[in-house]
Amino acid sequence: MSNTAPIAMPTPTGSAKKPQNVQKEDAMWLQKELINKNYMELATARANNRKVSATFVPGNLNELLMCFDFARSLPETNALQNGMRKKSGKMIMDAERDGQSEDVCTYVKADLGMMMGGEVGPTGDPMPRPDILLLSYTGCFTFMKWFELIRHKYGCETVMLHVPYQGEGKIAPNMRDYVVKQLKETVIPTLERISGVKFDIDRLRQYMRESVKAEEDLVRVLQSAKNRPSPIDGYFGAVYYIGPIFTAFRGTPDATQYYATLRAEIDERVRLGLGPVTPEGSMGEEKYRLVVEGPPNWTSFRDFWKMFYDEGAVVVSSTYAKVGGLYDFGFRHDPDHPLESLAEYCLGCYTNLNLPSRVDMICKYIDEYQADGLLINSIKSCNSFSAGQLLILREVEKRTGKPAAFIETDLVDPRYFSAANVKNRLESYFQMVKQKRTYGHPDPGHLARAIPIHAN
Repeated sequence: MSNTAPIAMPTPTGSAKKPQNVQKEDAMWLQKELINKNYMELATARANNRKVSATFVPGNLNELLMCFDFARSLPETNALQNGMRKKSGKMIMDAERDGQSEDVCTYVKADLGMMMGGEVGPTGDPMPRPDILLLSYTGCFTFMKWFELIRHKYGCETVMLHVPYQGEGKIAPNMRDYVVKQLKETVIPTLERISGVKFDIDRLRQYMRESVKAEEDLVRVLQSAKNRPSPIDGYFGAVYYIGPIFTAFRGTPDATQYYATLRAEIDERVRLGLGPVTPEGSMGEEKYRLVVEGPPNWTSFRDFWKMFYDEGAVVVSSTYAKVGGLYDFGFRHDPDHPLESLAEYCLGCYTNLNLPSRVDMICKYIDEYQADGLLINSIKSCNSFSAGQLLILREVEKRTGKPAAFIETDLVDPRYFSAANVKNRLESYFQMVKQKRTYGHPDPGHLARAIPIHAN
């Protein structure tokens, strides 16, 4: 499963209250309020006579869905939110008892388990049944099977937007035209019929004007990690930063305000020469600069992050922070060509890139962000991300001369996170990086340490 959903740390329903033992930037609290606001809109959708859509994060057509006044649910985000709140373990086991295989994506099982538990969402508020399932296929076959199961349970309509895979590493004009044709002939007419709202392309253009503002500021924030010290963590911190733009707020003034606030905060940290904010306050000395491939583990998110900042390791860039859009490579939504822009957005998602493109991207990050090496967190139940990762590791190591390492956890299944094993693996990797700095090459055992370990 394409494990792509951005996070908001768990908070009570309503306003994001600030626990005294957790340190966050003001922008982090603001994004939590936005995420909670969307859950409240979903909880009150029926009372407000609103139709509900469900769609996935990579290639999501948020601006288009807003044109039809849908309340917008994202099943990946629901699953990871339940994982952060330590609810997903029971949901997964409930789904397995109902017949789902242990090898099925744990996002899927967490989502199905939530449905079996009475359709109560992560915040404790009710989750309405969707009226339409919008499937933008972007590199993950599991998306289709997931929505088949939801459609079977709820009997709701599904509309498919087939997005060609970037097998040759580029978007050809006929690929874009194919997606635009589907938008015009299938997707938009279906959304009009289900919502009862007539499509207004000028409304779409206005949403895209807001999207561009947010996208510009997000890129500025992510690229601030080129500074020494980096003012952000581009993996653990970035999951906060990408939350609004990768979910239900891209195209809204709320998102524009959020990213302007975030950019101002990060610019100030650069000016003051400060490192990232961690849950325990500002990080100490920056000792290691890493690029990370693969999503985080959500059920032990804070423990996982602590293993990094306790060692002075900061992630300066990550592929996970790009699954909802490769904005740092130049893409922006274009209000002058709105449907073509939606097509290019879907086609350009990270999970829709071939392996050579992913290798090129990671090598570019290692070079431009002056990283010490690559760490891959392989997700046990996700073929979309983990397939080919050992090939990526070896190719990046060969091309950059920087050491790489491999750990394995899972998305939202607590059974597949062994803190001791992961910590030992990371400590071994940091020793490898130090030896590389001292002697110009890692010790002879480094290739053995690149072999994946199972964290269960």
